[in-house]
Amino acid sequence: MNKIRVLIIDDSVLIRKILTEVLMSSPDIDVIGTAADPLIAREMIKQLNPDVLTLDIEMPHMDGITFLRNLMRLRPTPVVMISTLTEKGAEVTLEALALGAVDFIFKPKVDVVKTLNDYADEIIAKVKTAARANVRNIDYRPVKAREPEPAARAGNDTVVTAASAAKPARASNKIIALGASTGGTEAIKVVAKGLPADTPALFITQHLPAAFSESFVRHVDLVSAMSASIPRHGQVAEDGHIYLAPGDRHMLVIKEGGKYVIQLSDSQPVNRHKPAVDVLFHSVAQCAGNNAIAVLLTGMGADGAAGMKEMHDAGSKTIVQDEQSSVVWGMPGAAFKLGCADYVMPLEEVATKILTLIKQGKAG
Repeated sequence: MNKIRVLIIDDSVLIRKILTEVLMSSPDIDVIGTAADPLIAREMIKQLNPDVLTLDIEMPHMDGITFLRNLMRLRPTPVVMISTLTEKGAEVTLEALALGAVDFIFKPKVDVVKTLNDYADEIIAKVKTAARANVRNIDYRPVKAREPEPAARAGNDTVVTAASAAKPARASNKIIALGASTGGTEAIKVVAKGLPADTPALFITQHLPAAFSESFVRHVDLVSAMSASIPRHGQVAEDGHIYLAPGDRHMLVIKEGGKYVIQLSDSQPVNRHKPAVDVLFHSVAQCAGNNAIAVLLTGMGADGAAGMKEMHDAGSKTIVQDEQSSVVWGMPGAAFKLGCADYVMPLEEVATKILTLIKQGKAG
């Protein structure tokens, strides 16, 4: 097997040195070069033809986002971003993922050597996954946000939008549970954009750090007619709402008094993830059974596969994204191999299938 050929692009000498050492510790990876800025990197890419790039966001001469945009237009290549764990870093990283970056690694503010070495296994895994990613199957055009609705005056002189006024404040027996990981931030937006405001409650577990949760839920809310938010512990779920698991808590759903109630748990990681898709799916299997739909989108690993099988066995209808449209067909592929996927389909058809199942009553 040929080694994965990696080019590291970062203006920090220390980061270039540590990443080189970490990646070269894997027998499957060869760091073929390092570049201090995108202009140098551009020439090295032409000469060396790397399999994967690691790319810093803040660099001299050209920022990482501009470089990534040009790269994906001219020479699509798997890219793992080097990001800071801040709100600004979250926004820029989500933009990079929208442009086609496969994944991201955190650049710590302090104790860089120890932190990066502590995450060596994760860094190596992300680079290996990037090397297998279907970057040429990503639609790099961003999902268009919905237009702001004209404001109207309510009787108490409170300003409400037409969209918010139309969003239902009720709960049905139907619910949708969705899980994703690598490539999921964009895939989720595609699905959310296709769901109308009266869709039953949608619960989403996406593998993201806590610092990214607020930024990501804003992105989802902008593209969907549904209202997206990070739920409170004990919140009653309502139709027309998307609930995103916070980045440092598992999200579960229970049924109390005929209503679905959201629980947030600080328990140990499951499948090395917190939040974990399996935790969500397990809870929905128990409380909703054949009133639920399970969806697994692109992602590395197998989180969610066992939970989807449990939902399937409980009577839920199940949908997995197909291999061709997935950035990484790990999670949906694992569910498919367990034989618990009722429908395997391109990303662009997932929302339509959800709505068809709801309309036909096949989820309940």
